[in-house]
Amino acid sequence: MKTIHQACYEILRNQGLTTFFGNPGSNELPFLKDFPSDFNYILGLHEGAVVGMADGYAQATGRPTLVNLHSAAGTGNAMGALANAWNSHTPLVVTAGQQVRAMVGVEALLANVDAASLPRPLVKWSSEPSCAQEVPLALSRAIHTAGTGAKGPVYLSVPYDDWEQEAAPGVDYLATRRVEMAGVPTPATIQNLAQQLEEAKNPAMIVGPDVDAAEANGLAVALAEKLAMHVWMAPSAPRCSFPTTHACFRGLMPAGIASISRLLEGHDLVLVVGAPVFRYHQYEPGEFLPQNTRLIAITCDINEATRAPMGDAIIAEIAPTLEALNNAVTKTSRPMPAAVRRPEPAPAEAGRLAPERVFDIIDEIAPRDAIYVNESTSTTNILWQRLRMTEQGSYYFAAAGGLGFALPAAVGIQLAKPERRVIGVIGDGSANYGIQALWTAAQYNIPTIFLIMKNGTYGALRWFAGVLQAENVPGLDVPGLDFCALARGYGVEALHADSAESLTSALRQALASNKPVLIEVETRA
Repeated sequence: MKTIHQACYEILRNQGLTTFFGNPGSNELPFLKDFPSDFNYILGLHEGAVVGMADGYAQATGRPTLVNLHSAAGTGNAMGALANAWNSHTPLVVTAGQQVRAMVGVEALLANVDAASLPRPLVKWSSEPSCAQEVPLALSRAIHTAGTGAKGPVYLSVPYDDWEQEAAPGVDYLATRRVEMAGVPTPATIQNLAQQLEEAKNPAMIVGPDVDAAEANGLAVALAEKLAMHVWMAPSAPRCSFPTTHACFRGLMPAGIASISRLLEGHDLVLVVGAPVFRYHQYEPGEFLPQNTRLIAITCDINEATRAPMGDAIIAEIAPTLEALNNAVTKTSRPMPAAVRRPEPAPAEAGRLAPERVFDIIDEIAPRDAIYVNESTSTTNILWQRLRMTEQGSYYFAAAGGLGFALPAAVGIQLAKPERRVIGVIGDGSANYGIQALWTAAQYNIPTIFLIMKNGTYGALRWFAGVLQAENVPGLDVPGLDFCALARGYGVEALHADSAESLTSALRQALASNKPVLIEVETRA
């Protein structure tokens, strides 16, 4: 007799989901029973950190990753992190234990009442199978749903008495199934788009996170060079999809309606690839586009295509579409854009370090293929201006804007990319939302570098208070935090930096280490 438990582990093994991230409760123990030796379980101390680590790992590998949470309570703790995963198209297969079937109706302790509804609308698909024999099919469906189309998280609730039940006949077919997308526009659509780009007098391109996720940065560069286009990263970009040192690159777009419209003035055709149109933030009313400017978006997400307030959209896979478009367009005779001048090095000054100085030091010392995970939200624009990010998969940011992503995501990304160094640049306010991931980094010896920008305040909120003219707001300062003590308490080596010299020394020491290191940097507000 093959049990549901055995059948599901065969599916997970054959589909490549052998690394789990979790924080188990009693309902999950029967699922984890007799854990196979060829699987790897990464324990996190809080569900928000668990999903954050899995999010980073899945984005960095590009493959579905399994997360195991505890019923309704664990799912609730993870919802903020799930919002980031949803917005970054992260293929997470989130499983949660449920009370035994006989006890769900009476709402016994740890019953997840209406389990499938709990994580919506932050998942692509959510289910609690109607009987034990449906669990393997539901798991198979969850994996393929997470990993195809516009990728994204899915949710599966399983009563814990299901695992020992007998599997239905034919369950073996599920383990080896393959589901693939082949969404490329027709030749006529590609030819029409190529013609519009060639006929445009001054086309521009805006690239989004799905370009980097599709490993298509080089194709975006080739298209920009063929058409001599100005290129921006989409607003609030959670990934970097174009080399920041390239002559075509103009920087990170602002996140306001009027600001974007002003920036695109003079461009008669705007091609948006792999990004929503647009992910605005602060309310800044105005025209969505300048007069006489047309917009065409290429997106893998039907929801992004249909909710855009302007322009045309093509729903397709990013990499093969860019490749086909490159083959179809003719190289323009327009000269290449002049490169944007890099900012001058920040001056050396006494006292707390200016964020500009911090990023200059990081850029000078870090390897060229370093991966940056950002959650110092008040210094994001400075980061984009001063860090040279040229490699595929060099940058990650919380796609939904929720705090608590960067510190655990940096652990997951480093686990997925051991050949590269991961540097998390994290604000002192943000760090507290995912601080538990330090323990995981220490216990599994994951050599992430955590650089805490310590200015004693929620810098982004202070900026927004000015924008909104909100005076005398409480709760914007976070004094009295000792991140070195916190790190050591979790088992991570910690270094304090309060000058350019001490930061340089600390960063060199961290890069030379094969263990996780936290650097607390005193910075100006």
